[in-house]
Amino acid sequence: RSGGHLFRAMNPQACDIVAQLQRAGYTAYLAGGCVRDHLLGIEAKDYDVATSARPEEVQRLFPRVTNLTGKSFGVVRVMVGEEFYEVATFRQDGPYRDGRHPESVTFATAEEDAQRRDFTINGLFYDPVAEKLIDYVGGEADLRAKVIRAIGIPADRFAEDHLRLLRAIRFATRFNFEIEPQTWDAIRAAAPMIKTVSAERIRDEVNKIFTASKPEIGLDLLDQSG
Repeated sequence: RSGGHLFRAMNPQACDIVAQLQRAGYTAYLAGGCVRDHLLGIEAKDYDVATSARPEEVQRLFPRVTNLTGKSFGVVRVMVGEEFYEVATFRQDGPYRDGRHPESVTFATAEEDAQRRDFTINGLFYDPVAEKLIDYVGGEADLRAKVIRAIGIPADRFAEDHLRLLRAIRFATRFNFEIEPQTWDAIRAAAPMIKTVSAERIRDEVNKIFTASKPEIGLDLLDQSG
């Protein structure tokens, strides 16, 4: 649906990347956290682009492409001026064997890409050319209801990537949102799996929880979740 007035202050360079991809005949949207933050009226830190273009097609369109180590997962970084923007091909993830990363990916549709993401509030797309919000997962309704909800079956999302256990608590703390019951039950059941995540990644999430405006929310959730 249309939502242009909410997004007028969006990063023009990121929007231009989307427009260039669309002019070349590809589907392309702004994706994830930047869309969520603009709907919440928060200034976004990072702008990510999701597209039907394959990495080699993105490379052909943009002369300054770096970080090709992510190319096998469909991710490259496009440099505009002094800023980097992550451009990722719509994908589905293969099996997660290490509790953090998929072993392989297959390129997919925008809807399939949304379904593989962690929480509904992070599964939104925005088309800045058509000024249209694209929501396959009910993320806009959950933003309005102030709810953290895993996409699909919560236990599956946490089994794929154990860091999502802390990410759920971090988002609930940052935005002062409730974690919906099925997602919360899955976090409590999976809590011991956090031990498989590197100390550095745990530290980064905990730092974000403790530096939120109300860190006591996160402390309580960490305690109650086990």
